Amino acid sequence: MKNAAFSIEELFRFLDAGVSAFHSTAAAAAILEADGYVNCPESAAWELAPGGKYYTTRNGSAVLAWRMPKGELTGWHAAASHSDSPTWRIKQFDTEDKVFAKAEVEGYGGMIMPSWLDRPLTVAGRLLVRTESGIESRLVCPDRALACIPNLCIHFNRDLNNGMKYNPQVDLQPIFGGKGGNLKEVLAAEAGVKAEDILDADLVLATREKAVRMGLNGEYFMSGRIDDLECAYTTLWGFLQGRGEEEGRGDLWVMFDNEEVGSSSRQGAQGTLMADVLARIEESMGVSREQSIRARTNSLVLSADNGHATHPNHPEKSDPANPVVMGGGVLLKYNARQTYTTSGFTGAAFTAICKKAGVPVQVFANRADVPGGSTLGNLLGHQILMPMVDIGLGQLAMHSAMETASCADAEYMAKAVAEYYNTPIFQPKDGEWKLGL
Repeated sequence: MKNAAFSIEELFRFLDAGVSAFHSTAAAAAILEADGYVNCPESAAWELAPGGKYYTTRNGSAVLAWRMPKGELTGWHAAASHSDSPTWRIKQFDTEDKVFAKAEVEGYGGMIMPSWLDRPLTVAGRLLVRTESGIESRLVCPDRALACIPNLCIHFNRDLNNGMKYNPQVDLQPIFGGKGGNLKEVLAAEAGVKAEDILDADLVLATREKAVRMGLNGEYFMSGRIDDLECAYTTLWGFLQGRGEEEGRGDLWVMFDNEEVGSSSRQGAQGTLMADVLARIEESMGVSREQSIRARTNSLVLSADNGHATHPNHPEKSDPANPVVMGGGVLLKYNARQTYTTSGFTGAAFTAICKKAGVPVQVFANRADVPGGSTLGNLLGHQILMPMVDIGLGQLAMHSAMETASCADAEYMAKAVAEYYNTPIFQPKDGEWKLGL
């Protein structure tokens, strides 16, 4: 992927592959390995060489890649995104029903519930299976429609179009066909194991639709999981174009899990994945505590997660002073409550980098009377004390089963991040940047 032109079709392939956080991580790992990155399991001893390219995973659902500096460590560049999206977690394989094959689910993340109704669905995730040598993980995602969540017909609920309060335990449980079907056996066959050898599983429902261009000129695209796999892929592409190791800088790219439910897991942004990797890298280089603090000051972290474009039917929901247009460029995200990490200081640095790359920048801020959401940046800041900026891309229908975004914006993000990874950054004193522009 290094030195290759950005391809919207490759982004689509990544979106299609990322049917669960485990599949997103596997897809990212495959891209890294194809580019020469070596897997370093956390449980193994690491032998890191100057200029080396490595990656590690945690829980099979988060991944962090890095390039080792060739000389004395001077600073860090990092970009962080997340692998998970709102969906339905399967909490019990097969449940008793007199008519249908069923499996109970519960909501994961703040989804738009009705977007999942009357849609062909499959199951994705991992099985934990017993083997002769222990327990292995097997990824599964049958390439066919296994389930649907049926709506109640209008004849039985005449007020349906006047507003519906959904009860996920009652209104949003899927069916998997007629009585006698067995989901566990279907997934066991998919994984090439016996049903009795499945000890546990981490499974979710996944949409069947593929990413597709949309619009009279194909300027937009629709897909599941655009939030946040669009940022994950575009920042990964930009990371692979970097050459910071030549200047003594360490470059990292990380895709955390569990952002949609608070990032508080071991593999989430509030976990220690990034802190642990940084500590092991610095120890392998013989970096002192003073050198570590200096390097982390001469750093910038991109927290990359999508934001809301101004809605065509509801422009009143957006800040009238800062309209966000799909196709209008990368978002620089601000919030007075610090749910976004951008300050004037970090925003200025990223804006200057985008200007060098020829990438337009839009300001994203919520209305003063709308609290808005948050993302992983401020939570990562509890572990990693580096200057940070929150960025993203404008999209519609965030947290729907199918979302909409701009093809041009994806390329803008990729170009901006590539420029970022090739721009030296230093703080000669507090409140000043020296940028190699």
